Amino acid sequence: MPQAARRLAAIMFTDIVGYTSLSQADEEATLRLLEEHRKLLRPVFALHGGREVKTMGDAFLVEFASSLDAIRCALDIQGKIGERNAKGPSQRLQVRIGIHVGEVIGSGDDVYGDAVNIAARIEPLAEPGGVCVSRQVFDLVQGKVEVRLSSMGPVELKNVKAPIEIFKVLETEKAGGERRLSSSLKTRVAVLPFDNYSSKPGDDYFADGLTEELIGTLSKIHELSVISRTSVMQYKGKPKSMSQIGRELNAGTILEGSVRKAGDRVRVSIQMVDATEDRHVWAETYDRDLEDIFSVQSDIAAKVAEALRLKLLSAEKKVIEEAPTKDPEANLLFLKGVYHGDKGSPSDIMKAIDYFELAVERDPEFALAYASISGYYVGAAGEAIPSEVAFPKAKEALARAMAIDPDLAEAHNAKAWIAFQYDWDWKAAEASFKKAIALNPSLAFAHDWYGRMLAAMGRFDEAIAEMGRAYELDPASPWVTSRFGLVYWIAGRNKEAREMFAKAARANPRFARARGGLAFVNVTEGRKEEAMKEIDAAVAIADEAYFRTHQAVVYASVGSREKARKILDDLLAGKYKGFATPAWIGAIYYCLGDPDNGYEWMVKAYESRDPSIPWYNKWPILDVERKDPRFVKMLRQMKLP
Repeated sequence: MPQAARRLAAIMFTDIVGYTSLSQADEEATLRLLEEHRKLLRPVFALHGGREVKTMGDAFLVEFASSLDAIRCALDIQGKIGERNAKGPSQRLQVRIGIHVGEVIGSGDDVYGDAVNIAARIEPLAEPGGVCVSRQVFDLVQGKVEVRLSSMGPVELKNVKAPIEIFKVLETEKAGGERRLSSSLKTRVAVLPFDNYSSKPGDDYFADGLTEELIGTLSKIHELSVISRTSVMQYKGKPKSMSQIGRELNAGTILEGSVRKAGDRVRVSIQMVDATEDRHVWAETYDRDLEDIFSVQSDIAAKVAEALRLKLLSAEKKVIEEAPTKDPEANLLFLKGVYHGDKGSPSDIMKAIDYFELAVERDPEFALAYASISGYYVGAAGEAIPSEVAFPKAKEALARAMAIDPDLAEAHNAKAWIAFQYDWDWKAAEASFKKAIALNPSLAFAHDWYGRMLAAMGRFDEAIAEMGRAYELDPASPWVTSRFGLVYWIAGRNKEAREMFAKAARANPRFARARGGLAFVNVTEGRKEEAMKEIDAAVAIADEAYFRTHQAVVYASVGSREKARKILDDLLAGKYKGFATPAWIGAIYYCLGDPDNGYEWMVKAYESRDPSIPWYNKWPILDVERKDPRFVKMLRQMKLP
């Protein structure tokens, strides 16, 4: 029997107001309401890093790593329920929420202890649609959320020895009952794409790059949560109200502006909007030389902090004032690299690396450019180029970046990914991921990559929490949404996986990975026709070796072995664009029922440090490999759990 583990956690209890009486009045309708309630709340728990411990009728017990995550989740839940009720459904849904923080005892997937009991006693004290928290939670979140917390005084709770001071969360509503964005979201910032007013349409890369750099500068302020570029770029050229964008991104502060570049001069106009109240806060225009563009970004960041009444630490002031390069031409080359890298195709990734390398030729002290070279080589490994070529180049660039700036979050993130996928040093990878996130909590792809590593290690609750944070920072990115689906699928939560893959496909119908993800889910659910339909759709979008390997695995897994064998023969003959990793070739053989050839290719993958191997530790489709004792021995040599 495993020993129970003690840990500090924030515990949330929720339940539906008046559920028993509703059920007595109309049991069938109330059951539908219960199911709707569960579908509404579960994604919100994941978004804020909550782990659903269990349901008890109409109640949820949820565990969070921090009180701040728990209270933000509670506010988000009540906001979404308010939006649901505003649409006028026949049955109004109201939920009470109680939160307490303290020591819990873990036993399997369950938790118990005084903290759980106290949270359960606090929840009934909340008003319908309200949130109540204990004094312990109040002490941890005061000054970090902008909702008002009103003391109800000490309250005697059943089976709790001493009275506990309880606070209720107060929110305001607009006339007519329309719920505003919670004011606690004011520190959640979205930088909309800068409009390009330059005379050259080709200068779009500069406007987009300025958006990226300002996001990066603001991310260095730890009290801010800054939406990633991939989510804000969807608003480029699409007029929407600030309040609507705020609701869609769950952001309370929005920056929008324009840039005009003419020779070595640049004009930047920008304004800050409070989306929670739909009002302008300040506006500024900067006329500067191109080499002063970083001082403009630093000044904007300082003004945002001042408007939000944030006290910048001396270290934060220093990093937002530091320019990543003093060479304007090197910066322009770097921005061109970012512009191509965001397109995501293998050819564009390699073109991005070319621009980053030109940037460091201009400025050999450009640490961020070196870190980007490293990160992009890691991304290219196994898809655009072989891993034995990509990773040594990634390591070389990383060493240069770390030598120049040992506190660069992007460098630590690349270091973590190399340790995970190439060195197979799990402890070093985790330490570097944590370092990257500590340096820049708003670095969405650090949470994303860390979450996926945790999934490969079988630490599914932690993986989902990290992916929830990545999704919170980059909610409109089909990449993050699809990879969240992948983690859910690896964790065996097919329902949530399907929802995420489908959302990514709706956001971008040309995003092949989302359709491939849906194919995988259908395979594990025994839906043969649907699986083949989805993987065929992925290949129709991107007919490359990478997706053809997935197609062959899907076909072989659902019994269409002749088709899978034909794809395999074409892959081995090099008929498809791109690169097929040895690990995926081995996976196809295993799924075709040929373990000897499968293992032979896995040995090639092992020797070349193929980045796909760690994933096969937990991938549901590839359990056929894990029945081969030779492959299991290989995993043990890698010290995978």
